[in-house]
Amino acid sequence: MTALPAPLEPLLGARAGDPGVAAAEERLTALGCAPNAWSNGPGDTSVAHDHAYTKLLVCAEGSITFIVGEDAIEVELEAGDGFVLPPGTLHSAVVGPLGCTCVEGHRQ
Repeated sequence: MTALPAPLEPLLGARAGDPGVAAAEERLTALGCAPNAWSNGPGDTSVAHDHAYTKLLVCAEGSITFIVGEDAIEVELEAGDGFVLPPGTLHSAVVGPLGCTCVEGHRQ
């Protein structure tokens, strides 16, 4: 994963960079979040939206590209990559060619 554009922050901690759902769940649990896994098929998209909470997200399997902010900056995540998305940050996504499974947690 390349450097993250503002306002994204890197998701650090134990197991950083380790692929797999179990590693991602362990990583988020250690950061005080209840992990929730979800999957999408190749080429699936999500429309631009934001959240009232901080989202901690790990791409556990496959790949996904997030389009972040008003400037629509693309951030590619592969298995083991993650970030912290502050509340109110506009984002959408496009799933990579093999699909993806992501694990996320929320903070108020």
